[in-house]
Amino acid sequence: MSVFRGSGVALATPMSEDGSINYDSLEKLIEDQIAHGTDALIVCGTSGEAPTLDDDEHIKAIEFAVQVTKGRIPVIGGTGSNNTAHAVMMSQEAEKVGADGLLLVTPYYNKATQAGLIESYSVIARSTKLPCILYNVPSRTGTNILPETMVAIAKANPNVAAIKEASGNFSQIARLMNLADGAFDVYSGNDDQIVPLCSLGGAGVISVLANVAPQFTHDMVYACFEGDYAKAAAMQLKSIPLVNALFCEVNPIPVKAALNMQGFNVGRPRLPLTEMEPAHKAVLEREMKAFGCL
Repeated sequence: MSVFRGSGVALATPMSEDGSINYDSLEKLIEDQIAHGTDALIVCGTSGEAPTLDDDEHIKAIEFAVQVTKGRIPVIGGTGSNNTAHAVMMSQEAEKVGADGLLLVTPYYNKATQAGLIESYSVIARSTKLPCILYNVPSRTGTNILPETMVAIAKANPNVAAIKEASGNFSQIARLMNLADGAFDVYSGNDDQIVPLCSLGGAGVISVLANVAPQFTHDMVYACFEGDYAKAAAMQLKSIPLVNALFCEVNPIPVKAALNMQGFNVGRPRLPLTEMEPAHKAVLEREMKAFGCL
């Protein structure tokens, strides 16, 4: 039940001056991503400011992406929550509006045990027919999905198709992939670790970098798939200064600034996130010019 292979973009959500979602800009972003090789859209995840979207606009944004995409590439809706019942409801609504898959972040703040993760994810997965991608990002959530836990969840729930791994712990990731034995896909959740993870057999990346360099990110992943690791490694190393600039403040503050520099009119983040500090913005602009995406 593979959802996609390649580069999935963790898409930013454009905002108008009044703070509402700017659907004109969202359509332009989607069309640009498709035109430049992106293999899947991840809508209303962390980069899409899901924590500040109300339920109606959250589902409307997923539905809009489905309508614009018209089946050309998969649309994956971010529907995870630290409230299992809420995640079930949002996942079912995303399925109703035509999403091709779900991205389910670990419960944040309340910090479930490993047994709690197994039970919570199983309840969500069994509430929908859609393939589910679990999202392990301990730096944001305070909770780490251990390899044995992920395998247990996937074995008990056939529609748990993949994990987005953003722990940064390659010993853990290697153990995960060994235990998985191909039973589910593993995507890199860190843009500075795409090639290392793909070299272990990863299925690609769910990427912030792809917002501003979609063709490059796609091509880097496919260089791995084609066995040209010298080319892929060179591309990964070239990307590091830009990736560092895109994460010099909390995501998605820098990527929204970068997209505005590129003319996509995505507005500012919603509070509590603020616009990028001028000194950091200057560094980001410099690195975008050096990389060739501005």
